[in-house]
Amino acid sequence: MTPGARVAATIELLDEVVSRSDRPADLVANAFFRSRRFIGGGDRRAVSDRVWRILRRYGQLGWWLDRTRHPDRSARALVGADLLLVEGLTLPDVQAMFDGGRYRPLPLDEAEMRALRQMEGHSLSHPGQPDWVRLNVQEWVTPYLREAYGEAWGREIAALEAPPPVDLRVNRLKATVAEARRALHREGIETEPMRYAPDGLRLTRRLSVVAGEAFQGGLVEIQDEGSQLVAALVDARPGMQVADYCAGAGGKTLALAAGMNNKGRVVAMDVLETRLDRSAQRLRRAGAHNVERRALGTDNARWLKRQKGAFDRVLVDVPCSGTGTWRRNPDGRWTLTPQDLAELLPKQAEILDAASRLVKPGGGLIYATCSVLPVENERQVEAFLQRHADFALVPVADLWSQAVRSEPPAGMAQAPYLKLSPLQHGTDGFFAAMLVRRSMQPEEKQAEEKAA
Repeated sequence: MTPGARVAATIELLDEVVSRSDRPADLVANAFFRSRRFIGGGDRRAVSDRVWRILRRYGQLGWWLDRTRHPDRSARALVGADLLLVEGLTLPDVQAMFDGGRYRPLPLDEAEMRALRQMEGHSLSHPGQPDWVRLNVQEWVTPYLREAYGEAWGREIAALEAPPPVDLRVNRLKATVAEARRALHREGIETEPMRYAPDGLRLTRRLSVVAGEAFQGGLVEIQDEGSQLVAALVDARPGMQVADYCAGAGGKTLALAAGMNNKGRVVAMDVLETRLDRSAQRLRRAGAHNVERRALGTDNARWLKRQKGAFDRVLVDVPCSGTGTWRRNPDGRWTLTPQDLAELLPKQAEILDAASRLVKPGGGLIYATCSVLPVENERQVEAFLQRHADFALVPVADLWSQAVRSEPPAGMAQAPYLKLSPLQHGTDGFFAAMLVRRSMQPEEKQAEEKAA
């Protein structure tokens, strides 16, 4: 594709992402490229990289469009501003791409030219930008981010702008870390061990692995190091009864099954049966034979009731704001609304309460999110412990050495919770709390039975 044709494709894809804000950007992009198979691999990467970069810097680009009184905030306008402010092109360079030629965007009109001329020679950052614009977040969410990180909030959020690495989890059911690394090397994919996750490998440069033999043979799965650490802290062992209460497509379910060496029982649960169906192929590829899938609907209500107190471990990775995954899903910066957060909080508490009923005395309940917001994390755990006197918090340091089998991250030796961030740990933003169900005192048991 010519440079102008790439720009036209960028505008088209960005317009679809923005107009389909009800769907994640990566799904929109996948559908976009599937319907345009004539776009080669190199062009596809160039177009998608540019779109993702614009989504990460949407706040600053929009600020410049407003400042220069650009006629709109269309995908076309954002791409033009990005070419000048981020790529550093001159206005004649941009005009040459917007010349209306075959597969290229229509020429710039007078109003567009007037606005872009004011951007020429400038960089994206500007002293007049408020903090929330400079960090490319919505203004309403900044108090929550300040609460999460204190004075370091600017540096933490800036780290969410960098594209994430490709992280792999080695499937111990089929290979050792060394064997998987050699298999990837034979495919021309170089990796390095992760800092914390014992079964993790990180690609030294971004490449697709899904078509290779190592992935297709089930030796590795794509999984962020933070997600791997959450699964490791469940400390699921062979012979246990383990529930993954919000299993989704099954990434953590697979890690749990591998950690148990296919011995014992893992029950993957989710309210959407279609998500569980999508996990079936992954389970087969991984050779995970001890996993049972159950939809959390009215059809399984009786079964769920019979499972009360039946599980040694219950992982509850609740639906959340996804603020910890903004480097991976930059569209989430702009689609999250105050109403979304207000609706998530009671839902999270309800799910945690329901999942806790499955934990046997002496068993563990692991609450996790891919959020960095304390209202979804620490505040939820504190409120749960107020409601449930039979549960107690276990500091993450007490579990780390035996569950993760590596040195804990700096500053986590005395920490009550697992709190990961791109800046400090090179992972997505994750939170997890480990809770243990104590044997109830008679008066506590009587109170629970009365409440039930």
